[in-house]
Amino acid sequence: MPRITPHLVFNDQAEEAAKFYVSIFKNSAILNKTYYTDNVGAMAGAVRTVRFHLDGQEMIAVNGGPSFTFSDGISLYVNCETQEEIDELWEKLSAGGVKERCGWLRDRYGVYWQINPTISWEMVNDPDPEKALRVMDAIDGMTKIDIETLKHAYAGS
Repeated sequence: MPRITPHLVFNDQAEEAAKFYVSIFKNSAILNKTYYTDNVGAMAGAVRTVRFHLDGQEMIAVNGGPSFTFSDGISLYVNCETQEEIDELWEKLSAGGVKERCGWLRDRYGVYWQINPTISWEMVNDPDPEKALRVMDAIDGMTKIDIETLKHAYAGS
């Protein structure tokens, strides 16, 4: 197991969510599941944890009950190389969820994601502050990120 593993706590949808995520990303698989034992009453026999790889990143999903919820204080950031990859992930992950500004979305389970092009990091960290500001302003005006729009903002055209 890696030293740091994201741990997502769901009410009772850990297995469903893990299967959903694994179906979207390449290089992904369910690794194992654990179950609640008889000494937990009504949850006995239910899935407790699901350990899975998500595009090579190990993750754990847990059924922890209704007191656990997600917020935008933490999100899963996905670097995308192409617009096609952004479009595909955006549509699949936001299905049944909420599309938000600046490349953010909340999926049907309440988990927050940022779907962004890898090139945006280079642009917003450009030593020319005017270029960087134009790109940040362009991102602020978008919902789903569009690479061509970022390139135009960066170039000042």
